Amino acid sequence: MVPVRRALRLVIDGKAEIVEADKGALVRSERLAIPRPAVIRLVKFVHVPRRFRRQVTNTFLFARDEYRCQFCGRHQTELRHRECLTRDHLVPLSRGGTNAWTNVLTACSSCNTRKGNLFPEEVGMHPLRPPVEPHFVHLAWAVRRLTPIQSRYIRLFYGADVLATLKAL
Repeated sequence: MVPVRRALRLVIDGKAEIVEADKGALVRSERLAIPRPAVIRLVKFVHVPRRFRRQVTNTFLFARDEYRCQFCGRHQTELRHRECLTRDHLVPLSRGGTNAWTNVLTACSSCNTRKGNLFPEEVGMHPLRPPVEPHFVHLAWAVRRLTPIQSRYIRLFYGADVLATLKAL
C-alpha cells in the first residue's frame, strides 16, 4: 500500500499501471487528468531502501499496540472521561531513554502518571508485551481504511484470514 500521491508518481513515471481506479474520481494537473488509482501494478522494479524506518508517531504507536494501554490492558473505548492514550517511555527520556520503537509503548494517562519518571520495575508495573519495531506494511494497513476494491485484492493475494485481521484493527 502506498499513498495516492506516490501511486500517481509511479504511474506518471511509467513504473506502474493502474489496475483499478476510484469510479469518477480524477486527479488533475495543468496538462493531465488521471483516474485516482485504487490498485496499481508495478511494471518495473522499484528500489526501496532496506534501511527505511517509519518514525514513531502516536498514530502508528497506538495502532501497533492495538489502541490498548500496555500496563492495565484497557482499550481506548474503555477509558474513563478525561483519560486518553499517551506515549510512555520504558526508559524515561530524562534517564537516557530514546524515542525508539523498542522503548515506547501505549499507556493510558492514569498509568503513565502513576509510572512517572521511573523504570517499570521500580513501580511494579510491567508491560503486557515487550515493544518491538513493527513492519511498515502492518502499520500502513492498521491506520488506513480499506476500500472495497482494495479488500478484494487483499483477499485474492493474501487470503480471507489476513483481510479479516486487517478489518478488525
